[in-house]
Amino acid sequence: MNGPLDEVKEDNGPVSTVFSGLDVDCCIVGGGPCGMMAGLLLARAGVRVAVLEKHVDFLRDFRGDTVHPSTLEVMAELGMLDELLKRPHTELKELTGDFFGKRVKLADFSELGTTAPFVALMPQWDFLDFLARQAAKLPQFTLLMGSEARSLVFDQGRVVGVRAAHAQGVVEVRAKATVVADGRDSLMRKQAGLPLRSYHSAVDVLWFRLSRTPEDGDQALGHVSRGCVLVLLNRGEYWQCACVVEKGRAQYYEQEGIESLRAKLRPILPLPPERLEELDGWNRVKLLSVEVNRLRRWARPGMLCIGDAAHAMSPVGGIGINLAVQDAVAAARLLTPLLRAGRTPSLWQLKRVQRRRSFVTHLTVRLQLLIQNQFLSGRLHDTSARIPWPVALLNRSPWLRRAAARFIGLGLRREHVPASAAAG
Repeated sequence: MNGPLDEVKEDNGPVSTVFSGLDVDCCIVGGGPCGMMAGLLLARAGVRVAVLEKHVDFLRDFRGDTVHPSTLEVMAELGMLDELLKRPHTELKELTGDFFGKRVKLADFSELGTTAPFVALMPQWDFLDFLARQAAKLPQFTLLMGSEARSLVFDQGRVVGVRAAHAQGVVEVRAKATVVADGRDSLMRKQAGLPLRSYHSAVDVLWFRLSRTPEDGDQALGHVSRGCVLVLLNRGEYWQCACVVEKGRAQYYEQEGIESLRAKLRPILPLPPERLEELDGWNRVKLLSVEVNRLRRWARPGMLCIGDAAHAMSPVGGIGINLAVQDAVAAARLLTPLLRAGRTPSLWQLKRVQRRRSFVTHLTVRLQLLIQNQFLSGRLHDTSARIPWPVALLNRSPWLRRAAARFIGLGLRREHVPASAAAG
Protein backbone atom coordinates (compact mmCIF):
# COMPACT_ATOMS: atom_id res chain seq x y z
CA MET A 1 0.00 0.00 0.00
CA ASN A 2 1.34 3.41 -0.89
CA GLY A 3 1.16 6.29 1.56
CA PRO A 4 -1.75 8.75 1.68
CA LEU A 5 -1.63 11.67 -0.70
CA ASP A 6 -3.96 13.84 1.32
CA GLU A 7 -6.66 13.77 3.93
CA VAL A 8 -9.92 15.57 3.20
CA LYS A 9 -12.46 16.41 5.92
CA GLU A 10 -15.87 17.43 4.62
CA ASP A 11 -17.90 19.88 6.72
CA ASN A 12 -20.01 17.82 9.13
CA GLY A 13 -19.00 14.71 7.21
CA PRO A 14 -16.69 11.73 7.51
CA VAL A 15 -12.95 11.92 7.01
CA SER A 16 -11.84 10.55 3.63
CA THR A 17 -8.24 9.44 3.16
CA VAL A 18 -7.09 9.41 -0.46
CA PHE A 19 -4.37 7.01 -1.60
CA SER A 20 -2.38 6.78 -4.80
CA GLY A 21 -2.68 3.02 -4.48
CA LEU A 22 -4.84 0.96 -2.14
CA ASP A 23 -5.21 -2.80 -1.75
CA VAL A 24 -8.40 -4.05 -0.12
CA ASP A 25 -10.55 -7.15 -0.09
CA CYS A 26 -13.54 -5.40 -1.70
CA CYS A 27 -13.83 -2.17 -3.67
CA ILE A 28 -17.35 -0.72 -3.85
CA VAL A 29 -18.18 1.85 -6.54
CA GLY A 30 -20.98 4.15 -5.44
CA GLY A 31 -21.83 5.61 -2.03
CA GLY A 32 -25.62 5.41 -2.25
CA PRO A 33 -27.76 3.27 0.08
CA CYS A 34 -26.71 0.06 -1.67
CA GLY A 35 -22.97 0.75 -1.71
CA MET A 36 -22.83 2.21 1.79
CA MET A 37 -24.82 -0.66 3.28
CA ALA A 38 -22.65 -3.27 1.57
CA GLY A 39 -19.52 -1.49 2.79
CA LEU A 40 -20.79 -1.24 6.36
CA LEU A 41 -21.79 -4.92 6.50
CA LEU A 42 -18.53 -6.18 5.03
CA ALA A 43 -16.42 -3.98 7.29
CA ARG A 44 -18.41 -5.09 10.36
CA ALA A 45 -17.53 -8.65 9.42
CA GLY A 46 -13.82 -7.84 9.28
CA VAL A 47 -13.47 -7.43 5.50
CA ARG A 48 -11.24 -4.58 4.26
CA VAL A 49 -13.48 -2.30 2.19
CA ALA A 50 -13.03 0.89 0.17
CA VAL A 51 -16.13 2.78 -1.03
CA LEU A 52 -15.72 5.29 -3.87
CA GLU A 53 -18.30 8.09 -4.04
CA LYS A 54 -17.98 10.65 -6.85
CA HIS A 55 -19.68 13.51 -4.95
CA VAL A 56 -18.07 15.37 -2.07
CA ASP A 57 -21.26 15.13 0.03
CA PHE A 58 -24.62 13.37 0.08
CA LEU A 59 -26.77 16.48 -0.38
CA ARG A 60 -28.89 15.81 -3.45
CA ASP A 61 -32.67 16.28 -3.77
CA PHE A 62 -33.01 13.67 -6.47
CA ARG A 63 -33.19 10.78 -4.06
CA GLY A 64 -35.96 8.78 -2.45
CA ASP A 65 -36.82 9.41 1.18
CA THR A 66 -38.69 6.24 2.07
CA VAL A 67 -36.84 3.91 4.44
CA HIS A 68 -39.07 0.86 4.48
CA PRO A 69 -39.60 -1.70 7.27
CA SER A 70 -37.24 -4.16 5.52
CA THR A 71 -34.39 -1.64 5.75
CA LEU A 72 -35.33 -0.66 9.30
CA GLU A 73 -35.18 -4.36 10.23
CA VAL A 74 -31.66 -4.56 8.81
CA MET A 75 -30.72 -1.60 11.01
CA ALA A 76 -32.27 -3.38 14.01
CA GLU A 77 -30.22 -6.50 13.30
CA LEU A 78 -27.13 -4.27 13.23
CA GLY A 79 -28.14 -2.80 16.61
CA MET A 80 -28.34 0.68 15.08
CA LEU A 81 -32.07 1.29 14.72
CA ASP A 82 -32.62 3.35 17.87
CA GLU A 83 -29.70 5.61 16.97
CA LEU A 84 -30.95 6.00 13.38
CA LEU A 85 -34.42 7.00 14.53
CA LYS A 86 -32.97 9.88 16.54
CA ARG A 87 -32.46 11.55 13.16
CA PRO A 88 -35.37 13.77 12.01
CA HIS A 89 -38.00 11.61 10.33
CA THR A 90 -41.73 11.05 9.96
CA GLU A 91 -43.27 7.66 10.69
CA LEU A 92 -45.86 6.45 8.22
CA LYS A 93 -47.86 3.59 9.75
CA GLU A 94 -50.54 3.72 7.09
CA LEU A 95 -50.40 4.64 3.42
CA THR A 96 -53.30 6.84 2.38
CA GLY A 97 -54.24 8.66 -0.78
CA ASP A 98 -56.62 11.43 -1.76
CA PHE A 99 -58.74 10.47 -4.77
CA PHE A 100 -60.97 13.27 -6.06
CA GLY A 101 -61.21 14.77 -2.58
CA LYS A 102 -61.89 11.50 -0.76
CA ARG A 103 -59.28 10.07 1.62
CA VAL A 104 -58.74 6.33 1.06
CA LYS A 105 -56.61 3.75 2.85
CA LEU A 106 -54.14 1.82 0.68
CA ALA A 107 -51.75 -0.07 2.97
CA ASP A 108 -51.45 -0.80 6.70
CA PHE A 109 -47.91 -1.36 8.01
CA SER A 110 -48.86 -1.57 11.70
CA GLU A 111 -49.28 -5.37 11.74
CA LEU A 112 -46.13 -6.39 9.87
CA GLY A 113 -44.62 -7.92 13.00
CA THR A 114 -41.27 -6.19 12.49
CA THR A 115 -39.26 -4.17 15.01
CA ALA A 116 -40.34 -0.94 13.32
CA PRO A 117 -43.69 -1.50 11.54
CA PHE A 118 -43.75 1.75 9.62
CA VAL A 119 -42.12 3.59 6.72
CA ALA A 120 -39.65 6.23 7.91
CA LEU A 121 -39.69 9.33 5.73
CA MET A 122 -36.11 10.52 6.14
CA PRO A 123 -34.05 12.59 3.71
CA GLN A 124 -31.67 10.19 2.05
CA TRP A 125 -28.65 12.34 2.82
CA ASP A 126 -29.39 11.86 6.53
CA PHE A 127 -29.61 8.10 6.09
CA LEU A 128 -26.36 7.99 4.10
CA ASP A 129 -24.58 10.27 6.55
CA PHE A 130 -25.64 7.95 9.38
CA LEU A 131 -24.29 4.86 7.57
CA ALA A 132 -21.05 6.67 6.75
CA ARG A 133 -20.50 7.75 10.34
CA GLN A 134 -21.15 4.26 11.67
CA ALA A 135 -18.82 2.69 9.09
CA ALA A 136 -16.09 5.29 9.77
CA LYS A 137 -15.71 3.80 13.28
CA LEU A 138 -14.42 0.56 11.74
CA PRO A 139 -10.70 0.23 10.91
CA GLN A 140 -11.51 -1.99 7.93
CA PHE A 141 -13.56 0.74 6.23
CA THR A 142 -12.31 3.52 3.93
CA LEU A 143 -14.63 6.06 2.31
CA LEU A 144 -13.20 8.05 -0.59
CA MET A 145 -15.53 11.01 -1.20
CA GLY A 146 -15.10 13.06 -4.36
CA SER A 147 -13.59 10.05 -6.12
CA GLU A 148 -15.26 9.34 -9.46
CA ALA A 149 -14.60 5.86 -10.83
CA ARG A 150 -13.42 6.29 -14.40
CA SER A 151 -12.16 2.87 -15.47
CA LEU A 152 -12.01 -0.74 -14.45
CA VAL A 153 -8.61 -2.33 -13.96
CA PHE A 154 -8.21 -5.68 -15.72
CA ASP A 155 -5.70 -8.47 -15.38
CA GLN A 156 -6.01 -11.27 -17.97
CA GLY A 157 -9.72 -10.53 -18.47
CA ARG A 158 -10.55 -10.34 -14.79
CA VAL A 159 -11.58 -7.12 -13.01
CA VAL A 160 -9.01 -6.53 -10.27
CA GLY A 161 -9.91 -2.97 -9.25
CA VAL A 162 -10.89 0.54 -10.25
CA ARG A 163 -9.16 3.80 -11.17
CA ALA A 164 -10.86 6.95 -9.94
CA ALA A 165 -10.32 10.67 -10.41
CA HIS A 166 -9.98 12.87 -7.33
CA ALA A 167 -9.06 16.53 -6.94
CA GLN A 168 -5.74 15.38 -5.48
CA GLY A 169 -4.95 12.98 -8.32
CA VAL A 170 -5.70 9.50 -9.60
CA VAL A 171 -6.69 6.83 -7.10
CA GLU A 172 -6.24 3.16 -7.97
CA VAL A 173 -7.93 0.62 -5.75
CA ARG A 174 -7.05 -3.06 -6.17
CA ALA A 175 -9.43 -5.66 -4.75
CA LYS A 176 -10.31 -9.34 -4.75
CA ALA A 177 -13.88 -8.36 -5.61
CA THR A 178 -15.27 -5.15 -7.14
CA VAL A 179 -18.91 -4.42 -6.32
CA VAL A 180 -20.56 -1.89 -8.66
CA ALA A 181 -23.37 0.12 -7.07
CA ASP A 182 -23.04 3.42 -8.93
CA GLY A 183 -26.64 3.77 -10.05
CA ARG A 184 -28.77 3.48 -13.15
CA ASP A 185 -26.26 5.27 -15.38
CA SER A 186 -23.37 3.09 -14.23
CA LEU A 187 -20.21 3.73 -16.21
CA MET A 188 -18.55 0.63 -14.75
CA ARG A 189 -21.43 -1.53 -15.97
CA LYS A 190 -21.03 -0.14 -19.48
CA GLN A 191 -17.27 -0.77 -19.46
CA ALA A 192 -17.88 -4.34 -18.33
CA GLY A 193 -20.12 -4.91 -21.37
CA LEU A 194 -22.93 -6.51 -19.39
CA PRO A 195 -26.16 -6.87 -21.43
CA LEU A 196 -29.02 -4.61 -20.31
CA ARG A 197 -32.73 -5.11 -20.93
CA SER A 198 -34.87 -1.94 -20.89
CA TYR A 199 -38.65 -1.72 -20.43
CA HIS A 200 -41.09 0.86 -21.73
CA SER A 201 -42.02 3.55 -19.22
CA ALA A 202 -45.16 5.58 -19.87
CA VAL A 203 -44.50 8.33 -17.33
CA ASP A 204 -41.92 10.82 -16.07
CA VAL A 205 -41.82 12.82 -12.83
CA LEU A 206 -41.46 16.58 -12.27
CA TRP A 207 -39.65 17.18 -8.98
CA PHE A 208 -39.96 20.47 -7.04
CA ARG A 209 -40.35 21.83 -3.52
CA LEU A 210 -42.89 24.09 -1.81
CA SER A 211 -42.63 25.65 1.63
CA ARG A 212 -44.38 24.00 4.56
CA THR A 213 -46.10 25.56 7.56
CA PRO A 214 -47.52 23.95 10.74
CA GLU A 215 -51.01 24.78 9.46
CA ASP A 216 -50.53 22.41 6.52
CA GLY A 217 -51.14 19.45 8.82
CA ASP A 218 -50.68 15.80 7.92
CA GLN A 219 -51.30 15.45 4.21
CA ALA A 220 -51.94 12.22 2.36
CA LEU A 221 -48.91 10.96 0.49
CA GLY A 222 -50.58 10.72 -2.91
CA HIS A 223 -53.24 12.93 -4.52
CA VAL A 224 -55.20 12.02 -7.65
CA SER A 225 -57.53 14.29 -9.58
CA ARG A 226 -58.73 14.55 -13.17
CA GLY A 227 -55.63 14.09 -15.31
CA CYS A 228 -53.15 14.70 -12.47
CA VAL A 229 -51.19 12.66 -9.92
CA LEU A 230 -49.20 14.43 -7.19
CA VAL A 231 -47.08 13.05 -4.33
CA LEU A 232 -46.06 15.09 -1.27
CA LEU A 233 -43.11 14.16 0.96
CA ASN A 234 -42.85 15.93 4.31
CA ARG A 235 -39.28 17.20 4.76
CA GLY A 236 -40.00 19.33 7.80
CA GLU A 237 -39.55 22.89 6.57
CA TYR A 238 -40.78 22.15 3.05
CA TRP A 239 -42.74 19.72 0.90
CA GLN A 240 -40.84 17.72 -1.66
CA CYS A 241 -43.34 17.32 -4.49
CA ALA A 242 -43.48 14.87 -7.37
CA CYS A 243 -45.91 15.45 -10.22
CA VAL A 244 -46.43 12.47 -12.53
CA VAL A 245 -46.64 13.40 -16.22
CA GLU A 246 -46.91 11.49 -19.45
CA LYS A 247 -43.57 10.47 -20.93
CA GLY A 248 -42.17 13.40 -22.93
CA ARG A 249 -44.87 15.78 -21.70
CA ALA A 250 -42.44 17.78 -19.55
CA GLN A 251 -41.12 19.48 -22.69
CA TYR A 252 -44.61 20.87 -23.37
CA TYR A 253 -44.85 22.47 -19.92
CA GLU A 254 -41.37 23.91 -20.23
CA GLN A 255 -42.16 25.43 -23.63
CA GLU A 256 -45.49 26.82 -22.41
CA GLY A 257 -43.90 28.32 -19.31
CA ILE A 258 -44.17 27.71 -15.60
CA GLU A 259 -47.76 28.98 -15.47
CA SER A 260 -48.89 25.93 -17.46
CA LEU A 261 -47.57 23.69 -14.70
CA ARG A 262 -49.09 25.84 -11.97
CA ALA A 263 -52.46 25.65 -13.76
CA LYS A 264 -52.21 21.86 -13.82
CA LEU A 265 -51.44 21.72 -10.10
CA ARG A 266 -54.01 24.20 -8.74
CA PRO A 267 -57.02 21.84 -8.76
CA ILE A 268 -55.13 19.07 -6.94
CA LEU A 269 -52.73 20.84 -4.57
CA PRO A 270 -53.97 20.38 -0.94
CA LEU A 271 -52.17 23.57 0.11
CA PRO A 272 -53.09 27.28 -0.16
CA PRO A 273 -53.03 28.17 -3.89
CA GLU A 274 -50.64 31.08 -3.35
CA ARG A 275 -47.98 28.52 -2.42
CA LEU A 276 -47.63 27.78 -6.15
CA GLU A 277 -46.25 31.28 -6.68
CA GLU A 278 -43.01 29.90 -5.25
CA LEU A 279 -42.64 28.13 -8.61
CA ASP A 280 -41.52 31.36 -10.28
CA GLY A 281 -39.47 29.76 -13.03
CA TRP A 282 -38.67 26.48 -14.69
CA ASN A 283 -35.35 26.41 -12.87
CA ARG A 284 -37.40 25.46 -9.78
CA VAL A 285 -38.38 22.18 -11.42
CA LYS A 286 -36.28 19.10 -12.17
CA LEU A 287 -37.21 16.32 -14.53
CA LEU A 288 -36.81 12.76 -13.33
CA SER A 289 -36.81 10.66 -16.47
CA VAL A 290 -38.23 7.33 -15.35
CA GLU A 291 -36.20 4.38 -16.62
CA VAL A 292 -36.83 0.74 -15.86
CA ASN A 293 -34.25 -1.87 -16.79
CA ARG A 294 -32.31 -4.84 -15.50
CA LEU A 295 -29.12 -6.66 -16.35
CA ARG A 296 -29.29 -10.10 -17.89
CA ARG A 297 -25.97 -10.88 -16.21
CA TRP A 298 -24.94 -9.15 -12.99
CA ALA A 299 -21.37 -10.40 -12.89
CA ARG A 300 -18.20 -10.97 -14.83
CA PRO A 301 -14.91 -12.31 -13.44
CA GLY A 302 -13.95 -10.16 -10.44
CA MET A 303 -16.98 -7.84 -10.63
CA LEU A 304 -20.58 -7.84 -9.37
CA CYS A 305 -23.36 -5.28 -10.03
CA ILE A 306 -26.08 -4.69 -7.43
CA GLY A 307 -28.79 -2.11 -6.75
CA ASP A 308 -29.71 0.33 -9.50
CA ALA A 309 -26.58 -0.67 -11.43
CA ALA A 310 -28.18 -4.10 -11.84
CA HIS A 311 -31.83 -3.00 -12.05
CA ALA A 312 -33.19 0.53 -12.35
CA MET A 313 -36.61 0.59 -10.73
CA SER A 314 -39.68 2.77 -11.18
CA PRO A 315 -40.36 5.25 -8.35
CA VAL A 316 -43.69 3.46 -7.75
CA GLY A 317 -43.94 2.58 -4.06
CA GLY A 318 -40.48 3.91 -3.25
CA ILE A 319 -39.29 0.30 -3.46
CA GLY A 320 -36.05 0.87 -5.36
CA ILE A 321 -33.90 1.99 -2.40
CA ASN A 322 -35.05 -0.84 -0.21
CA LEU A 323 -34.64 -3.47 -2.92
CA ALA A 324 -31.08 -2.18 -3.40
CA VAL A 325 -30.40 -2.49 0.33
CA GLN A 326 -31.64 -6.08 0.22
CA ASP A 327 -29.18 -6.72 -2.65
CA ALA A 328 -26.41 -5.30 -0.47
CA VAL A 329 -27.31 -7.56 2.45
CA ALA A 330 -27.42 -10.64 0.20
CA ALA A 331 -24.09 -9.75 -1.42
CA ALA A 332 -22.43 -9.18 1.96
CA ARG A 333 -23.75 -12.47 3.34
CA LEU A 334 -22.53 -14.48 0.34
CA LEU A 335 -19.16 -12.75 -0.11
CA THR A 336 -18.10 -12.34 3.53
CA PRO A 337 -16.91 -15.93 4.17
CA LEU A 338 -14.77 -15.90 1.02
CA LEU A 339 -13.22 -12.48 1.56
CA ARG A 340 -12.57 -13.06 5.27
CA ALA A 341 -10.66 -16.19 4.33
CA GLY A 342 -8.55 -14.19 1.86
CA ARG A 343 -10.05 -16.00 -1.13
CA THR A 344 -10.85 -14.40 -4.49
CA PRO A 345 -14.50 -15.12 -5.41
CA SER A 346 -14.93 -17.08 -8.61
CA LEU A 347 -17.43 -16.01 -11.27
CA TRP A 348 -19.76 -18.79 -10.14
CA GLN A 349 -19.62 -17.50 -6.57
CA LEU A 350 -20.34 -13.93 -7.68
CA LYS A 351 -23.29 -15.18 -9.71
CA ARG A 352 -24.85 -16.61 -6.55
CA VAL A 353 -26.03 -13.10 -5.68
CA GLN A 354 -27.91 -12.82 -8.97
CA ARG A 355 -29.36 -16.30 -8.58
CA ARG A 356 -30.75 -15.32 -5.20
CA ARG A 357 -32.02 -11.85 -6.14
CA SER A 358 -32.93 -11.87 -9.84
CA PHE A 359 -36.35 -13.55 -9.63
CA VAL A 360 -37.45 -11.17 -6.88
CA THR A 361 -36.21 -8.24 -8.96
CA HIS A 362 -37.92 -9.43 -12.13
CA LEU A 363 -41.27 -9.95 -10.42
CA THR A 364 -41.05 -6.58 -8.65
CA VAL A 365 -40.26 -4.84 -11.95
CA ARG A 366 -43.28 -6.46 -13.59
CA LEU A 367 -45.61 -5.41 -10.78
CA GLN A 368 -44.22 -1.86 -10.83
CA LEU A 369 -44.68 -1.61 -14.60
CA LEU A 370 -48.25 -2.84 -14.29
CA ILE A 371 -49.07 -0.14 -11.72
CA GLN A 372 -47.09 2.57 -13.51
CA ASN A 373 -48.09 1.99 -17.12
CA GLN A 374 -51.68 0.93 -16.50
CA PHE A 375 -52.86 2.62 -13.30
CA LEU A 376 -50.78 5.84 -13.13
CA SER A 377 -50.73 6.45 -16.86
CA GLY A 378 -54.45 5.74 -16.99
CA ARG A 379 -55.14 8.39 -14.34
CA LEU A 380 -53.42 11.00 -16.53
CA HIS A 381 -56.00 10.38 -19.26
CA ASP A 382 -59.03 9.76 -17.04
CA THR A 383 -61.38 12.75 -16.96
CA SER A 384 -63.96 11.02 -14.75
CA ALA A 385 -64.02 11.32 -10.97
CA ARG A 386 -64.44 7.62 -10.26
CA ILE A 387 -62.18 5.93 -7.74
CA PRO A 388 -60.51 3.00 -9.55
CA TRP A 389 -61.89 -0.35 -8.43
CA PRO A 390 -58.53 -1.70 -7.10
CA VAL A 391 -58.25 1.39 -4.86
CA ALA A 392 -61.85 1.00 -3.66
CA LEU A 393 -61.15 -2.66 -2.90
CA LEU A 394 -58.05 -1.79 -0.85
CA ASN A 395 -60.01 0.85 1.03
CA ARG A 396 -62.68 -1.70 1.99
CA SER A 397 -60.45 -4.66 2.84
CA PRO A 398 -58.08 -4.60 5.86
CA TRP A 399 -56.61 -7.92 4.69
CA LEU A 400 -55.68 -6.52 1.29
CA ARG A 401 -54.15 -3.42 2.92
CA ARG A 402 -51.97 -5.66 5.07
CA ALA A 403 -50.94 -7.66 1.98
CA ALA A 404 -50.08 -4.43 0.14
CA ALA A 405 -48.03 -3.29 3.14
CA ARG A 406 -46.10 -6.57 3.16
CA PHE A 407 -45.20 -6.19 -0.52
CA ILE A 408 -44.26 -2.52 -0.23
CA GLY A 409 -42.64 -2.72 3.19
CA LEU A 410 -40.86 -6.08 3.16
CA GLY A 411 -40.64 -7.08 -0.49
CA LEU A 412 -40.91 -10.56 -1.88
CA ARG A 413 -37.77 -11.95 -0.22
CA ARG A 414 -36.26 -10.64 2.99
CA GLU A 415 -32.53 -10.72 3.56
CA HIS A 416 -30.93 -10.91 6.98
CA VAL A 417 -27.64 -9.48 8.20
CA PRO A 418 -24.86 -12.09 8.28
CA ALA A 419 -24.08 -13.32 11.78
CA SER A 420 -20.52 -12.00 11.48
CA ALA A 421 -21.89 -8.44 11.11
CA ALA A 422 -24.93 -8.57 13.39
CA ALA A 423 -25.10 -6.85 16.75
CA GLY A 424 -24.03 -8.76 19.89
